[in-house]
Amino acid sequence: MKIYMETYGCQMNVSDSGKITHLFAEQGYSLTETSSDADLIVINTCSVREKPELKIFSALGRYIPLKRQRPELVIAVGGCVAQQWGDKLLKRCPGLDIVFGTHQLDSLPDLVAKVRQSRRAVSVTEFLKCPGGLEVMAIPAAGTVSAMVTIMQGCDNFCSYCIVPYVRGREYSRPSAAIIEEVGKLAQAGIKEVMLLGQNVNSYGLQEKNEISFAELLALVHDISGIERIRFTTSHPKDMSDALISAFAELPKLSPYLHLPFQAGSDTVLSRMGRGYTAADYLEKVEKLRRAVPMIALTTDIIVGFPGESEADFQKTLDMLEKVRYDQIYSFKYSIRPGTRAAGFEDLVADEEKRERLARCQGFQDEISQEILAAQVGSVSEVLVSGPSKRGAGEWSGRTGENRIVNFPAPAGIQVGDLRRVKIVTALKHSLKGEVIT
Repeated sequence: MKIYMETYGCQMNVSDSGKITHLFAEQGYSLTETSSDADLIVINTCSVREKPELKIFSALGRYIPLKRQRPELVIAVGGCVAQQWGDKLLKRCPGLDIVFGTHQLDSLPDLVAKVRQSRRAVSVTEFLKCPGGLEVMAIPAAGTVSAMVTIMQGCDNFCSYCIVPYVRGREYSRPSAAIIEEVGKLAQAGIKEVMLLGQNVNSYGLQEKNEISFAELLALVHDISGIERIRFTTSHPKDMSDALISAFAELPKLSPYLHLPFQAGSDTVLSRMGRGYTAADYLEKVEKLRRAVPMIALTTDIIVGFPGESEADFQKTLDMLEKVRYDQIYSFKYSIRPGTRAAGFEDLVADEEKRERLARCQGFQDEISQEILAAQVGSVSEVLVSGPSKRGAGEWSGRTGENRIVNFPAPAGIQVGDLRRVKIVTALKHSLKGEVIT
C-alpha cells in the first residue's frame, strides 16, 4: 500500500504531514512521490492566505479523476481548509472520501478503514479538549539533522484578519514531560537541532494549570544531551517576556535567531488588526533582544494593504524595516479570510495599490538583506552541516546559528550533523559561501 502526501502552508502542516506518514507507515504504507500509483492521497491544507486554498481545489481536480481507473483509491483532505469547510467540501467535490479537521489527525487511519469498508464519504471536524495527533511522533528520516516538535496548538488572540483560532481552536499546551521525552528520543536518533512549533509558542503553558513557562521549557530542552541547537516559531510580540528574552543570553544552544511578526508599522493599523501592541512596544522588545544578544538575527511577517491603510501608514512599515533591519521578511498583500472580523471592513485598499506597496516593501528589504549578508564576509560562523548542497560541484551546505545558509567546499571526513567553523568569503543574493577552517 502506498500513500501520497501533498502539503500546503506553514511548518506546522509540514510537521503534521510527517505524523500522518508515520501513522500509516505503522500500518504498512510506504510514501510515494507519484499520485498515480497511490492507494491513499492525503492533502494537508492551509487557509491562512488565499493562494494555498485555491491550490486545493486544483489538486482535487487532478486526483479525483484517478478514481475512474482505481475505484479503491481513497482521497482525504485535512488541515485548516478541511476544518473550515467540513461537509461542504464533500458536496463541492464529489469523489472526495474524507474530510478531517485539525483535531482529528490521529483518527485518520480509522477513517480510511471505515471508508474502505462502507464506501461512504465521511467528515469529522469537531474540536476536542486535547487536539488529536499532538502526541504522535514522526520518526525522522535517516541522515536528518533537524526535527520539528509541536509544543502547543491553537491561538487565543483573534487578530481581526486571522482565521487560525477558528480552524485550529483555542490554545492547548502539551505536557512538558511529553515534550522532553520526545526531544530525548530525537536526540537518541541522532537529531542535532529541534524546532519547537506552535501558533504562538511563547504563550506556552499560560492556559494550563501547574505547567511551566516557555522560558522554563527551553531550559529543560537545553539540558538534553545530543541536542546542539534549539529554534522556535512562531512568536507573538505581546507574549515576548523578559524571561524569554533573557533565555537567548543564558542558553548557548538557543540559536540567536527569532521570527517575530510585527505585521504593520502603523499604530492605527495595528489597532484595527487587534494585535495588542504598538510600534513602540514592538521596538522596545527588539531593543531588549539586541541588548541581550547584539548579533541576533530577526525575521518577520508583514501584511500590506490592510483595510484603511493609508500611504502614511504604509510608510511607517518601511520605517520599521529601516529601524529593525531584518535578515528576511515574509510579506503579503492583505486578502479577505471569510469568517474573520476584518472580512466585514469596508475601507478596502485597491488591489493595484496593494501590489505597488508590496513591491516597494520587498525591494527595500532586498537592499537591507544584501547589506546584512555582505557584512558577514570575513567573519567566522559555526555551521551545522545539513548535507550536500543543492548547488552541487562538490559543495556541502549548512546553517549558521542566525539561520543563514552557507555553502562550502566539503573537506574530507565531513558528516551530516557536524558543527564546523566556517570563514565567510562571499555573499550571494540569498546565501553565503565559505571555507571550512581546519
